[in-house]
Amino acid sequence: MNPLLKPLFIPLKKEYYEAFDRGEKTTEYRLYGLRWNGVTCKLGRSVVLSCGYGKSRRIKGIINSFSIEYITFKIPGWIECYGAEKGPAACIGITILSNLNAMRRGNHQT
Repeated sequence: MNPLLKPLFIPLKKEYYEAFDRGEKTTEYRLYGLRWNGVTCKLGRSVVLSCGYGKSRRIKGIINSFSIEYITFKIPGWIECYGAEKGPAACIGITILSNLNAMRRGNHQT
């Protein structure tokens, strides 16, 4: 990984942030395009998952996979977020490294 490359910032709705935090969600889906593609979502790149745009709830991770999905209606929450006609989806697999809130409390997660 390029050490000069900044972590990819991924703001999430509360329900999706909490699913990552609980370990129930491992893939984030975004509309494929200039912001979310194989170049910006390069394997090994650091990410910061954020509950909204605030700074108090953040989780660090690493991109472990990237693919493009053209059949988007099967993706949970896709139609509610993007509509039935939008697509394709950038499927960003993320390995959680640590929960910054837990680190502040002294409860290190790996």
